Amino acid sequence: MKRRIAPLLTLLCLLVSLAGCDLLSAAPPDSGTPSAAPVTDGSTLAVHFIDVGQADSALLVCGDDAMLIDGGNVADSSLVVSYLDQQGIDQLDYVVCTHAHEDHVGGLSGPLNTCTVSHVLSPVTQYDSKAFENFVKYTEAQGLEPEIPNPGDTFDLGEAQVTILGPVAEYSETNNTSIVLRVDFGATSFLFTGDMETKAEKDLLDQGADLSATVLKVGHHGSDTSTSYSFLREVMPEYAVISVGLDNDYGHPSDDVLSRLRDAGATVYRTDQQGTIVAVSDGTTVTFTTEKDTAPTPGRDGQTSPQPSQSESAQETYIGNLNSKVFHREDCPNLPAEQNRIIFSSREEAVEAGYTPCGNCKP
Repeated sequence: MKRRIAPLLTLLCLLVSLAGCDLLSAAPPDSGTPSAAPVTDGSTLAVHFIDVGQADSALLVCGDDAMLIDGGNVADSSLVVSYLDQQGIDQLDYVVCTHAHEDHVGGLSGPLNTCTVSHVLSPVTQYDSKAFENFVKYTEAQGLEPEIPNPGDTFDLGEAQVTILGPVAEYSETNNTSIVLRVDFGATSFLFTGDMETKAEKDLLDQGADLSATVLKVGHHGSDTSTSYSFLREVMPEYAVISVGLDNDYGHPSDDVLSRLRDAGATVYRTDQQGTIVAVSDGTTVTFTTEKDTAPTPGRDGQTSPQPSQSESAQETYIGNLNSKVFHREDCPNLPAEQNRIIFSSREEAVEAGYTPCGNCKP
């Protein structure tokens, strides 16, 4: 009897083992890419790009939580405090100094003096300037010290998640020390890069950082030292916001950067043209309201151009972008900067040279 039971038990164990294998093989493979975290119906993330002229300041509000990224110049401190008061903000969960230059850190002293603050982030704890020293002084008056975050650090802001992406190396150039962070809310995301320049952009790319974003806060006020083509190709924003002063002495934003953003198809908002800009995400879409009625520069989907007849097209010249390998008709609103142009005598010549048509210039 025992000799009969033993084989049956062996067979039963084998069947159970095979069934277990089938269950494992039926499980869906892990894609390695997490899906967007769901958000509560009716909840929003509001990002206020405060018009502080030739400087940077942004207030993020999600539920009961608030974060201030930069505060403009020292002279902007009272303006930022007033704006926070208008929004009913007297408590900041996070204050972020992206880097130690005055046009980012200078105006933070006021909010640190008037609001209750839980965390203060900075890429450095010492910098030889009065503006930065005051920033540290008022941080310490809160009973806090500036925290230096590391790439990969995450924290919640209401239902939004903030991820620190950079800096990923040490730099002598202060702009490149900028804290880079992405804020994810549902299926939407906002990327803040401070004044990070192309060297630090390349290092982020080499590290394989996830830079994709719905809204890009354009680096360094639209300076040509930032927002390289390779960086922009990874971000591919639907919208871009440039914090910049009207008729500033630096020539910001650069025509080259505006050309790159046009090639990327991003709708561009600028504080020098639209004033304070508020972007609100419901987790699926982002909508904008602006202080001034000036329209933004629309991306490709929002632009239309008259389509020429075939005979007219054959006589036209076409203008290519040496960097993006995209070509345009002469009347296209997305023309590249002069130094980046190459002229083709026909559409066929541009295509044979390996160029592709701009979204507005397809037949």
